[in-house]
Amino acid sequence: MLPRLRTFSPSLVDNFFNNDFFDNFISNHAPVLKSSMPAINIVESKENFRIEIANPGLDKEDFKIDLHNDLLTISGEKKSENEEKDEKYMRKEFNYTYFKRSFILPDSANAENIEATHKNGILTVTINKKEESKEKEPRQISVN
Repeated sequence: MLPRLRTFSPSLVDNFFNNDFFDNFISNHAPVLKSSMPAINIVESKENFRIEIANPGLDKEDFKIDLHNDLLTISGEKKSENEEKDEKYMRKEFNYTYFKRSFILPDSANAENIEATHKNGILTVTINKKEESKEKEPRQISVN
């Protein structure tokens, strides 16, 4: 008898925003590398999709958001250099932070209407849904 393959059942959000193989590989096989990736929340509401990226220490100028076809890429980069000089010693420290995440937009996303805000170390990218994709309120139909 052949062994059964394990099945993978992605969540609803994963169906909309496909995860990168590399991101999954890092999270499953290299937890040390995973710690350098910022925490990301993806929220779907009736009106839009919202991506929240927590990255304290980065300013809004440190983020770059690109859209090519239906691939939304969010990256952040910050370089800093600290140098101290005294008569007897010199100390120089470098710090470099970088991340890059890509998301495939679902068909229901309105790629022409994307907004981004940055507040208290959290970058929020809001992707509005197309009008025809928005959930309609229930209504009652009368019988004639």
